[in-house]
Amino acid sequence: MEASEVPRGEVVDRVLVPFEGDGAGEGELTFGQRDLWQSIVKSGTSTVTFLAEAELGATVNAVADTLRFMMGRHQSLRTRLVLRESGLPRQRVSETGTIPLLVVAAEAGDAAEVAEAISAHWKTVPFEYESEWPVRMAAIVVGSGSYTVTHVVTVFLHTAIDGFGLAALLTDISARDSATGAPAGPVTALTPLAQAAFEASPAGRRQNAQSLRYLERVLRGAPTRLFGGPRHGGKCRFAMLRYRSRAMHLAVQAIATRERLHESPTLLASFLVGIGRVVGVNPLLTMMVVSNRFRPEYADSVSALSKLVPVVLDVADISVGETVARASAEALNAYRNAYYDAYEQDEVVDRVEGERGERFDLSCHYNDRRRRPRARAGLVAPAAAEIRGALADTELSWKQHAHFPKIKLHLCVEDPPGAIDLVLSADQRYFSRTDMETLARAIEEVAVQAATAPQTPTGIICPIAAG
Repeated sequence: MEASEVPRGEVVDRVLVPFEGDGAGEGELTFGQRDLWQSIVKSGTSTVTFLAEAELGATVNAVADTLRFMMGRHQSLRTRLVLRESGLPRQRVSETGTIPLLVVAAEAGDAAEVAEAISAHWKTVPFEYESEWPVRMAAIVVGSGSYTVTHVVTVFLHTAIDGFGLAALLTDISARDSATGAPAGPVTALTPLAQAAFEASPAGRRQNAQSLRYLERVLRGAPTRLFGGPRHGGKCRFAMLRYRSRAMHLAVQAIATRERLHESPTLLASFLVGIGRVVGVNPLLTMMVVSNRFRPEYADSVSALSKLVPVVLDVADISVGETVARASAEALNAYRNAYYDAYEQDEVVDRVEGERGERFDLSCHYNDRRRRPRARAGLVAPAAAEIRGALADTELSWKQHAHFPKIKLHLCVEDPPGAIDLVLSADQRYFSRTDMETLARAIEEVAVQAATAPQTPTGIICPIAAG
């Protein structure tokens, strides 16, 4: 990334940060990397961004030290791609190198906007895959002479890290010894090179084959259409809604405590019933994002492991409580079978589409990105009155840009303290802003009903196809 490509602010320094770490080599891409390389080929770029306000008194040297630490510590951040004329790229890990840290000066009142502008711009500029490290970092500074760092912008190439990998990286950085900067312990997670080696092994091939069988089984019984034709005019455009609900947070806690379940199935069930009630589509073919970090030696991996896997659940003629139970079983099957080669996945999809004579619409995504504990064993369930009372605290806001995939509907679930955020991104030709607000409220309503009156019918009396 050249300094001239920074859209706002003045580049006052370009600090070359040396790093050194254990492990080097070359190998095939992992399943996770293959999936994200597909996205890059289709869209031209795919990134993960992190923009943070700097701690009080932060210096450029401190930011450079953090960059040096994370580059040396994690092989995925020292991985560049080896492009080939035909076939997938390979990954190449280096032990040593230098990486630029851009120091960008801004006026005191503009620092946050400069940081946002750099982050947004870097997300759209493709990486130089063979020569550029998969990390771009800028320290935004104010003042003269002795600069004060106000913000740090980091943009990662998505083949190096995903959202949960970023969380693992931030946890690792925060766990450093405050006096010496030493890490909390050795890296124990499998590196991408080790992941690729496992995936090519007989055990890895068996897992791949099992997951592809699951994929084919789901697709053979899945609806091919989602929401019918566009209901609203105009050009393709996207909106993003953030719906913050304390009631939903309490509701999923109550259900997880009572049923001894993880919280995620309640949210998945609420989403599916909400779609049926508001949009009139059931069952719904949903592509669910699975982190794959429950697998041995993957939990703390700073790498790309997430995978999209299909889920189909008919929610007609049952109660909302039963929907949660069924969603739990379906989600478990999806988790177990979300580890496979993206290119072999395409072969399965193409074959099933050919046999059915229809193409699948895979543009409805569900992504539970919460990182807080989701099991409630031994805890006291929130009371029904408390859950219903919390409905008055719900907040709704609109975001200017949709940062999620440009598809018909994308629901991302996040976990601010004491609440749940539903972040809905939608194609406005299919979902108006009124539709999106109605859907978010319906999802909340189903979760509250499942917690306080689980025998409530879903209200969907038969399977409904997209019009």
